[in-house]
Amino acid sequence: MTPEDRAQRVAQAMWARDAASKWLGAELVSVGPGRAVLAMQVAAHHLNGHGICHGGFIFTLADTAFAFACNSYNKVTVAQENTVTFLSPGQPGERLQASAVEAARTGRSGVYDVVVTGGDGRKVALFRGLSRTVQGQHFPEEAHG
Repeated sequence: MTPEDRAQRVAQAMWARDAASKWLGAELVSVGPGRAVLAMQVAAHHLNGHGICHGGFIFTLADTAFAFACNSYNKVTVAQENTVTFLSPGQPGERLQASAVEAARTGRSGVYDVVVTGGDGRKVALFRGLSRTVQGQHFPEEAHG
């Protein structure tokens, strides 16, 4: 199994069980070893009292991209710590895209950076996720490196 095939199979297994991301309206755009891209359309129920996308939904989109990226090796991996910096508001009707990339992975720990962009390409948020691998796999497979 190639690393790309493994990442795709993990994503399929995770997506099948991911009610939260489906409820959010997220779409899995692409996934590969140590990377993932998710998107969502900002709908009326995502808006806060200022009429812009609630930061919690932007965080959730970024966190979900992080989750798909750090789990792409078929080792169950969870968030240990996350930070987000909001740079620009998400606008009603806008398509937001969260692109996660692995910055480092050593032993059971990983660091992932996620950039959330707006429909016009501007940076909406920067997210950094620290991951920790725990026991288990998303699908049965022989041990791999």
